[in-house]
Amino acid sequence: MRAGEPGAPTTVGGDVGELVVMWVGFPLLGAAVGGLLPLVADWVAGLPWAPVQGWFELVAGLPYRRALAGGVALGVLAGLFVAFVGTRERLIVTVDRTGARLRRDGVDRDLARRTVTAVFADRKELVLLDPAGAELARERSDLSPRRLRDAFREHGWPWQDADPHRDAFRRWVAGLPDLPPGADPLLRVRQRAVEAGRQRDARELRGELARLGVVVRDEGSRQYWRTVPLPREENPDGR
Repeated sequence: MRAGEPGAPTTVGGDVGELVVMWVGFPLLGAAVGGLLPLVADWVAGLPWAPVQGWFELVAGLPYRRALAGGVALGVLAGLFVAFVGTRERLIVTVDRTGARLRRDGVDRDLARRTVTAVFADRKELVLLDPAGAELARERSDLSPRRLRDAFREHGWPWQDADPHRDAFRRWVAGLPDLPPGADPLLRVRQRAVEAGRQRDARELRGELARLGVVVRDEGSRQYWRTVPLPREENPDGR
């Protein structure tokens, strides 16, 4: 079944324009910046506080054409590297009537339609909730909320215009008594990760908090939280 046919999966990802910007614009920008390197190398090398002065001294000592060619080549390579990383880190969402696939950095995450009771865009994040209100996924992206809405609604998913549990969130401050045991230390560590921009650590700690029944959302460097009931553990004898 091909995309565009009734019932065919719908994919929402970076469009051609975005790829052109990354794979053409970034290398060109890198080339332009690299071309300025031989013009400023001598000046930067004379600044006592400038980092990696040895590199700038080396560039300043090269013939201009050689330094220019090297700077442009280095800039193009840097631009290509940024484009490669940006392409891999894009979120690509594929939806049909039975499930959704979220792809980022070459890794797929599949979610069955029957497990999802709400889908919505929380600013720049796509969120999917289960029947208990726990987050099955929260993925940051620059995808158009309108395109995401249309894709999910086309296949009968319960798209919401806003977070149905938004009013349940409370701002986190250290030492709150209502948090589940063990959650406050994790939120303390996560706060430091959020403030430092360590997104991978913040994401992993979000998963640890979810295991304690705590849902977290961020507004800038501020954390907000709510709780959800944890699934009951089945007795060993099956009762």
